[in-house]
Amino acid sequence: MNPSDRTPADLLRSAFATDQARPLVTFYDDATGERVELSVATFANWVAKTANLLQDGLSAEPGQRVALLLPAHWQSAVWLLACASVGVVADVGGAPETADLVVSGPDSLDAARACPGERVALALRPLGGRFPQPPKGFTDYAVEVPGMPDVFHPYEPVDPEGPALAVAGGTELTGTQLVERASADAAQLGLTVGSRLLSGQAYDTWEGLSHGLYAPLAAGGSVVLCRNLDQLSPEELEKRMESERVTHRTR
Repeated sequence: MNPSDRTPADLLRSAFATDQARPLVTFYDDATGERVELSVATFANWVAKTANLLQDGLSAEPGQRVALLLPAHWQSAVWLLACASVGVVADVGGAPETADLVVSGPDSLDAARACPGERVALALRPLGGRFPQPPKGFTDYAVEVPGMPDVFHPYEPVDPEGPALAVAGGTELTGTQLVERASADAAQLGLTVGSRLLSGQAYDTWEGLSHGLYAPLAAGGSVVLCRNLDQLSPEELEKRMESERVTHRTR
């Protein structure tokens, strides 16, 4: 982490400037057998495209709230950093009816329809695939994002003291507070440059978000993000930790 990093987007820029080629997010879904590994450069490219979709395709403006109804997934991590890049509030598990926009996975589409603003749907299929049948009333993320520019420039500088993240249960953080808290979590976990943290936690609490993205990013490390980890036997889990060169594990 750079001393000048004051937003999650700053953390990603610092990671990109330091080592673009290293892994940042390695994702497993143990219900489907999917594995995806994203380097810093690849992850940053997805973030840039998604931020451009937010800003230009969906007309999102700094300070607006985006309800993220998404599980722990590599595309969810992309959306968290894209929101930070634009300056909108990533309202994780937030109420769609009071949000300016909503981003939904396939299991929360009915709830997401309560949003009066733009609605985006993620199929969360392997390789970022689209819905076989696009859900009515939603923009299919996988259809729209590939054509977005690879470089993102916000129309307005992101205010580090503005709200950046809200988590169901009352946690709300500015960009500066998020970076400070993620850095403190990284220190508490013993993460340093090159650390590989395995997390099977959901993205529905600060702890799950920090362990599954923000703390490894702040430390200059990477995350092995596992969905449906309870489907692995202890022996299979040990094998994964060895093959992925995991240095730290959280529940």
